[in-house]
Amino acid sequence: MSKPNIAVIGAGVIGLSVAVRLQAEGHHVTIIAKDFPSPFETVDSRAAINYASQWAGAHNRFWPPRDDNDTLAVRDHAMSLTTFDRMDDIARRHPEAGITFMKGVEYLEDPAPEYRNLSTDRAAQLGYRDFRLYRPDELPDDRVKLGFEYRTWCVNPMVYCSYLLRRFVRSGGKAVRRELLHEREVFTIPELVEPARVVLNCSGCGFGDPNSFITRGQTCVVANECSETVTRQKADGSWTFVIPRNFDGGTIIGGTKEPDNWESEPSPAVRTRLLDAFAATYPPILRAGGGKMHVLRDIVGRRPTRKGGMRLEKEDLGDGRLIIHAYGLGGRGYELSWGVAEAVVDLLSSGRARL
Repeated sequence: MSKPNIAVIGAGVIGLSVAVRLQAEGHHVTIIAKDFPSPFETVDSRAAINYASQWAGAHNRFWPPRDDNDTLAVRDHAMSLTTFDRMDDIARRHPEAGITFMKGVEYLEDPAPEYRNLSTDRAAQLGYRDFRLYRPDELPDDRVKLGFEYRTWCVNPMVYCSYLLRRFVRSGGKAVRRELLHEREVFTIPELVEPARVVLNCSGCGFGDPNSFITRGQTCVVANECSETVTRQKADGSWTFVIPRNFDGGTIIGGTKEPDNWESEPSPAVRTRLLDAFAATYPPILRAGGGKMHVLRDIVGRRPTRKGGMRLEKEDLGDGRLIIHAYGLGGRGYELSWGVAEAVVDLLSSGRARL
């Protein structure tokens, strides 16, 4: 029995990962999107502000579940482990993909219970690799109550997403540039060689979903090199972080999270705050630049977020047509990407309506 033709809406990291994974199952797949991966040096950041995957820090930071009854957190953590293993495999077999494995460092000033309980044994149970708790003398200052490190990964998003798109097309996939107003519009697109019977809605915020909203993030790309990801949680609830992009992509410094803020222009004051806050936590970043930050670009992106977490469910329209919704991951698209792709395959082949 032939497998149904599938259209994937969206060429962000979720749409690309899902499309590649469905190809591996033998499906004929078309990606339909307004935006596709572009080189960092030429892309118009204002025109593509809603293409969140282009601007993401794009790294893995584990979020430990509070306990085994924390159903959504347990599910998401399992997806992050699936993604970790897949990234490890791709990095080894395809060094051109833009993935780098390195040490991840976390400093927490007011750790939640799930972090306070993060012993070496608990970390091993949760799948952390090379986990080590820091001694008090290894912390940057006395405001930090907990620090630890583990093996993690980050990607250069332009390199990685372009790799996925090339792999998809080389394997027979088709890409169509189109702005859609509704997911059901896909069933009428004439560019499809054969009508799609299944649509994967990986559109980020969905189409008119009342639970969806954007979260504004401002980051700064600097030329200063850093060899590890570093994240610091402050007692007031704010964050500062650095993510090396490697592959000549500079280093991302960030720490903003502003729900429903539609401001598209970067703030010079926020840039100063971000750079100063991280330099205070991690002085080596300044030494790498001869005592100062070498700014390449300010970036504003809109993370597609959803109340209650991502939407991952199957909608049966009748007449053999299906829509599978997979969107609204906030800032965790890269972290969960291959886990979501596996869940989509599971939904497609099973009688379940949601995961």
